[in-house]
Amino acid sequence: MIVDHRTYTFRPGTMQRWLNKYESEGLPIQKEYLGTFLGLFTTEVGNLHQVVFMWGYESLGDRETRRAAMEADTRWDKFISGIWELDAIQEQNIKILRPASFSPIQ
Repeated sequence: MIVDHRTYTFRPGTMQRWLNKYESEGLPIQKEYLGTFLGLFTTEVGNLHQVVFMWGYESLGDRETRRAAMEADTRWDKFISGIWELDAIQEQNIKILRPASFSPIQ
């Protein structure tokens, strides 16, 4: 398994609107297409105004195929347009993580 680890940094005061929109519109679409939803977390200490979420995939090829299918869905395009209209996200940091041989997640 690989993990798509995303950290989004928000302008102060905008994260909750983004979370509401993501939960009601974006997440249901992603659950139709993407791999295993491992979780979404908000920061409480350290770098504030951040959301971290993770999706698990069988491989990079699996991730690419699933994301391409999702991005072809007009509902996803509409959702993304609405997200940018919020003018909330300041920065996106995306990592692909591969577990060590002794990791409990393989």
